[in-house]
Amino acid sequence: MIGLRARLVAGFTAVAVLASVLTSAIAYFLVRRVLLDRVQNNAIMDVRSTLAQAIPARLPYVTYSPDLLQPFGDALARPGWQCWIMGNQPGGWVTTGEKYSWVHIPPQLITAVRASRPGSKAHGDTLPGRRLVYQRIVSRGVPYLVVGTPIYLPKGGISGPETRFGRVTAVGSQIEAYVIISLRHEQSDLNEMAALVAVGGAIAGAVALLIALLAARSVLRPVRLLSEAARGLGDGDLDRRVEVRGRDELARLARTYNDSADALQASVAELREMEASARRFAADVSHELRTPLTTMVAVTDTLEEEVSGDAATAAGLVAEEIRRLSALVGDLLEISRFDAGAVDLVADDVDMAELVAQSLRLRGWNRDVELDLEAGLRIHADPRRIDVILANLVGNALKYGSPPVTVWSRKSSDPDGAWLRVEDHGPGIPAEARAHVFDRFYRVDTARTRGKGTGLGLAIARANAELHGGTLDLLDTDAGTVFELWLPTDQRETE
Repeated sequence: MIGLRARLVAGFTAVAVLASVLTSAIAYFLVRRVLLDRVQNNAIMDVRSTLAQAIPARLPYVTYSPDLLQPFGDALARPGWQCWIMGNQPGGWVTTGEKYSWVHIPPQLITAVRASRPGSKAHGDTLPGRRLVYQRIVSRGVPYLVVGTPIYLPKGGISGPETRFGRVTAVGSQIEAYVIISLRHEQSDLNEMAALVAVGGAIAGAVALLIALLAARSVLRPVRLLSEAARGLGDGDLDRRVEVRGRDELARLARTYNDSADALQASVAELREMEASARRFAADVSHELRTPLTTMVAVTDTLEEEVSGDAATAAGLVAEEIRRLSALVGDLLEISRFDAGAVDLVADDVDMAELVAQSLRLRGWNRDVELDLEAGLRIHADPRRIDVILANLVGNALKYGSPPVTVWSRKSSDPDGAWLRVEDHGPGIPAEARAHVFDRFYRVDTARTRGKGTGLGLAIARANAELHGGTLDLLDTDAGTVFELWLPTDQRETE
């Protein structure tokens, strides 16, 4: 899809160019019309006055010859003019002038000239040059103005001023005069003007394009700044604001954005304060409960040993719930340390296989888990935190999955590190729950039918993995559940 900048530039330029073309075209045709009309009117007036002066005061009726007609042609001679004089007599037409001029005279114009001679229906004034017929033509790419007129000379001639400028009605021979005037010079001027108009239009188009680019830039710059600010706001930069300039629509939009950002920042700050207060409360409560719960666990263990019957059963149930509550308090304390950034990483060079075997052995899981560990694979990590990760992953596999439960490890070359997988063959985790398994207090209730958890174990496990610069993910499998842990071989490179 064409961008807003391109549409603005194209639209502005198109309107400017169209206006320039229309204005130039109108100006060109107006100038052309005025120029040609002026040349045409001047030529017609010149022909009329010249013919009026060229007719002698008395010309007897004779047989016309080229020598007799030549004075008319000489009188009409002008630079760029071609004259053709034709006399009618009983034996036919006699002509004088340039032979090729005949081809430039349109037949329609000759017909119009002869229709206006004495004796015709169009007959009127018989004095020379009074009944002019003219037409503009183009021959061989050159424009011409062709002027024609009949000249009536009655038998016996014309004499006296009273008859020379009056009307006569007679029949007899006549002369037709045709003048072909070249408009090459005027057409050249018009061509130069058209070229200048085209150059001016091109310059106007270029200027319009430049103005459109500058205008689009000035219009879109606030939009771009708003877009960048909104993107930064989405990335968490709540202090990002837009400078408000002017009082137009874009300024109002920027002001609205700033007001919205202020409101959002205030809401986020309030939520963060509430979250921090809740975490402090959970940490304080967990800390205060830890000592009493430890005492209660010791007391219930003693009661289980000393009582019997229903009392022993009740004591066992109480002890189990107290242990679960103690585990929850421990997890809350651990997660609150991560939230407060108060966790320490005590890393050391350890053997991955030995660390896994020791963690399983301490919990009595070594007989329930199959191991496929690469020998000699060493990592730089905090053994206690890796043990927490293993305890959560293997404990969940044994508690909620089905045997065999397998722990697998291999060296990773790209990037340099170690892979560890914990796999079971249970019912697996539903697809809709996979995206939430690492959320705090999230439980997959349909899978957890054989026990109850705190909902914090996997969140703590991932936090410990990320503390090492590693990752912990749930793999997408058709059957069972597979968690994959990646740790850098030398964690010091990620610090």
